[in-house]
Amino acid sequence: MADTSSIATPDLFGVDPDDVNVLLDDVHVTYRVYEDRSPTIREVVRGHRRKAREIHAVRGVSLVAKRGESVGIVGRNGSGKSTLLQALAGLLPVDQGEVFARSQPTLLGVGSALQNNLSGRRNIVLGCLALGLPSSEVDDRVQDVIDFADIEEFIDLPMSAYSSGMRARLLFAIATAVVPDILVIDEALAVGDEAFRLKSKDRIAGLRAEAGTVFLVSHALDTIAESCSRVIWMERGRIIADGDPDDIVERYRASQALTG
Repeated sequence: MADTSSIATPDLFGVDPDDVNVLLDDVHVTYRVYEDRSPTIREVVRGHRRKAREIHAVRGVSLVAKRGESVGIVGRNGSGKSTLLQALAGLLPVDQGEVFARSQPTLLGVGSALQNNLSGRRNIVLGCLALGLPSSEVDDRVQDVIDFADIEEFIDLPMSAYSSGMRARLLFAIATAVVPDILVIDEALAVGDEAFRLKSKDRIAGLRAEAGTVFLVSHALDTIAESCSRVIWMERGRIIADGDPDDIVERYRASQALTG
């Protein structure tokens, strides 16, 4: 679970603790899953139980994210990206290591907090409240979110009537309506047309300018390279590269071409 009080391990990575917003020290996350097969009657009689399998999703990840950084995370499906973000946000327990954060990270993914049976407008209200915005200020943000997501025509229809692109645009608009100190976005930038991607880039730049720390997980590599000040490449639960966005994205693309 994230420690939201302070950064408690100064000098661990040779960085001034006053500059640090997030610190992960040798973090491991393991899932315990069971085989998807019902035992036969004979197996039940013999005391057979479903077999459990451990999946080591994050393996010894250590990193420091400073205030003002926008950190992109790339990697193939199953590389541990989303699991790492959930551990960072305190939504998954870590088996080993420590997660420190100066304030509570806010994690929003493409499907998070959206209720299909409610209208887009109502989802905006619920989303802003979930982000900690006082109810007295929510009404002032609703129209801004609608305008940014460009869904005015559909805003009072239930979410079930929205396309996947409309849902993703709305979530991104909600996620960035309130600026937490540490914002974690999982796949919210992977959809939308060129105009929306440009708007998203500008919005992320605005978040960075307000001295928060932003983590982005996305398969939209061009957006990651353009929006982030740093990119981390993960494979099989480990960080295998961390550095300049253009360099890391180019190397990752080259590896994908070789394995594709």
